[in-house]
Amino acid sequence: MAKIISYLRLKNMTMLQSFVALNCVYLVAVLTAIVFEFDWADRIRRRFADHPFGNDWVITAQIIAMLLTIGIGLVLIAGLFYKLKLKKPLEILMSASKKISSNDLGFHVSYDSKDEMSELCRAFEKMRSQLESNFKALWRSVEERNQLNAIFAHDLRTPLSIMKGYSEFITTYLPQKRISEEKLLDTIKTMETHILRMERYVESMNSIQKLDDMPINKQEIEFDTLIALLDNSASRIADQSGKTSDSCRSADSTLLFVDMDLVMQVFENMVANGARYASNQVNVDYLVYNGIFSITVTDDGSGFSNDDLRKSVLPFYRGVEPEANEHQGLGLYICKVLCEKHQGGLQVANSSSGGGKVTANFLCHVDK
Repeated sequence: MAKIISYLRLKNMTMLQSFVALNCVYLVAVLTAIVFEFDWADRIRRRFADHPFGNDWVITAQIIAMLLTIGIGLVLIAGLFYKLKLKKPLEILMSASKKISSNDLGFHVSYDSKDEMSELCRAFEKMRSQLESNFKALWRSVEERNQLNAIFAHDLRTPLSIMKGYSEFITTYLPQKRISEEKLLDTIKTMETHILRMERYVESMNSIQKLDDMPINKQEIEFDTLIALLDNSASRIADQSGKTSDSCRSADSTLLFVDMDLVMQVFENMVANGARYASNQVNVDYLVYNGIFSITVTDDGSGFSNDDLRKSVLPFYRGVEPEANEHQGLGLYICKVLCEKHQGGLQVANSSSGGGKVTANFLCHVDK
């Protein structure tokens, strides 16, 4: 029997095919047994033909034997079907469901077969993988939000401390009339500056929180049309900073499927950041390859320091250059968040010539 089952190769069969195959084996086995039972009953009848009590009981015994054969055969074939087709995948799925219920997603669901249970296991694995991906994304989001809140609290501490000191100064010396009107006005103006600074920080935090709810609206656009818009924007931003811009392109497609507004926002932040630190020129490289649209902005400035390379995509990081204090330090962080929303990413490095180099990647559907 085991050799017959092995020959049938039930693992490569669907549930219905396996059920039919096992039932064929069952019918052959049961019919064979019943044939032997008929032969046995006939021999018993002949042996007890002249017995005083007769041989009528043989028919009853034969019927009971046939019913037992059919019943035992059904139980055996059902058990065999469960063991070969259902037991292992059900154990795998039960174990996986218990791990998921305990928030353990670091496992894989695998069942080597070609039947419906294998498809169910693959669907379960896909669900587990998606849950793990969503969980990691949520965890990263929480970590980034905690980090953002910590940075925000740290940056607010300084103006608050300054304002507290000035407040104590005024409340201490003003009642005693030991502060001149000129000094008082100067102190109030300083406090007003720090109040405006805190207002900008609060507005920046609101804008960052809105990024999470920003929808992605992809649309089909010609590569040359998009590049023309980007080049025009780069030229305008560079002119405002007294710099020049240049670009080059390479693409394996004429059509892109992207969120144009999101790409424009990332691009303008990158070019503005490059123009801020460039000595004379900002260069832009556009590349479309294997469904990825990449924009690389390179400046001819002094490049990123080691500290900048580690922290440049953090929110509110402004570096140590004097001009860095003129902005909130959100440009590259916003670019990073938006690129990730577009299923891409942001890389910060230094070019071979020494200037800063920022590359944004966007996942796009490409029609060749």
